[in-house]
Amino acid sequence: MLFPTIDFAIFFGVVFVAHWLLNPFPRPWKIFMIAASYVFYAWWNWHFIFLLAASTIVAQLGARSIVQTKTARTRRLAMAGAVAAELGLLGWFKYYGFLSVNLDNLLHGLGLGSPLPLLQVTLPVGISFFTFMALSYIIDVFRGDLLPARWLDLAVYLSFFPHLVAGPIVRGSELLPQIRRRRDPRRVDASRAVYLIFAGLFKKVVIASFLATAIVDPVFGAPSQHSSLEILVAIYAYAVQIYADFSGYTDIAIGIALLLGFKFPENFNSPYAARNLQDFWRRWHMTFSRWLRDYLYIPLGGNRGGDRRTYRNIMITMVLGGLWHGAAWTFVIWGAYHGAGQVIGHWRRKRRMARGQPALLDDAWSVAGQRLITFNLVCLGWVFFRADSLHSAWVLLGRLFSAFGPAPLVTPLVLLAVAVGIGAQYLPKRVPEWVEAGLSRLRPAVQGVVLGVTLFGITALGPQGVAPFIYFRF
Repeated sequence: MLFPTIDFAIFFGVVFVAHWLLNPFPRPWKIFMIAASYVFYAWWNWHFIFLLAASTIVAQLGARSIVQTKTARTRRLAMAGAVAAELGLLGWFKYYGFLSVNLDNLLHGLGLGSPLPLLQVTLPVGISFFTFMALSYIIDVFRGDLLPARWLDLAVYLSFFPHLVAGPIVRGSELLPQIRRRRDPRRVDASRAVYLIFAGLFKKVVIASFLATAIVDPVFGAPSQHSSLEILVAIYAYAVQIYADFSGYTDIAIGIALLLGFKFPENFNSPYAARNLQDFWRRWHMTFSRWLRDYLYIPLGGNRGGDRRTYRNIMITMVLGGLWHGAAWTFVIWGAYHGAGQVIGHWRRKRRMARGQPALLDDAWSVAGQRLITFNLVCLGWVFFRADSLHSAWVLLGRLFSAFGPAPLVTPLVLLAVAVGIGAQYLPKRVPEWVEAGLSRLRPAVQGVVLGVTLFGITALGPQGVAPFIYFRF
């Protein structure tokens, strides 16, 4: 079920009323919220609700086994078994096809035949997100940072529909306490929620959808048929599209959760204003970046053990982070590219500090240059992320410098959309706060008119029908 649809509007209207009516009654509320979330997930394909249930059962059995065992070794075995089971579900649905095809090609080239059946496994929407949440729950229980939740609490935590299919990745320590306590409707920040929902709709329906159909999909779908200028603008347009699409989704998700009395962590912080690649990953998909840091990079050793081990840990983390996004070599290359960029940046900053120089220059021209270089480095990486294959990526990059000619797809409206998508990230943070405050001061009738006109404008500017969010397939 997509957020910007009539189906979801009806669904959320029913859930919103029932949620607040049942709010004083914890057990009925939890049962209703689980049922509603499973209906939301089943709207796409009802068969996969059993996968969500299986992930929940594995996480809870693993957590309870961890706290019930008495020795460090058995606790570790219980944790490892639960993590392996969760990763096994993710690996089968997301990576079996990729691994079997590549292994088949390798063994066929060596004349050893095809030992694995080549199956087309359907990828369940959102499996990566609820699997990572289940993993964080298991590991936090193992570390002693979290006590095992009750069955109903955990089921609500993993299935809660605002974050279910595309994040943000909310940890047990962030959401489970909110599930356990009663929510106060008088404390709901409705103005912020409405602002986030409408801002997210504008990003997705107007900016992202327009750029996808106007230039990104045609150019990336057939790079050999387009000129250098079209390719250059399409790369920048995709940078804006994926930001508007994904941050738009999480804005809506955070806003919907707020209307229900829940607070999710922020997921984006002006990523295209970053000054280096490390800074970019502190601003882009922040809940995922923190997950990689806390559950992969630091357990690998982090920056302990010298530079070589640090660089190794960075590369492993980023390559696996790239592979998390999809089972394809393009994502592996994208992850390795960002890993190499961070390694080089780490090495460069350390050398500057060893010479008594600041890690980064802070004058206005230097900051502007850092941001410009970082943005273009990120855009270069997006080529591999978006391309259908490595061959398409190389064709596109090759024609970027050799296919000079007319560029009919580069229209003033496309350039305006790209400029708005990038420029909006440099607005002072107080601007949306002013909008939220202004909205809250209006009378209810006037608020309704403003929101109605805004929604009409978004609908009029957007295309007919709404494509699924990009991160649904991850």
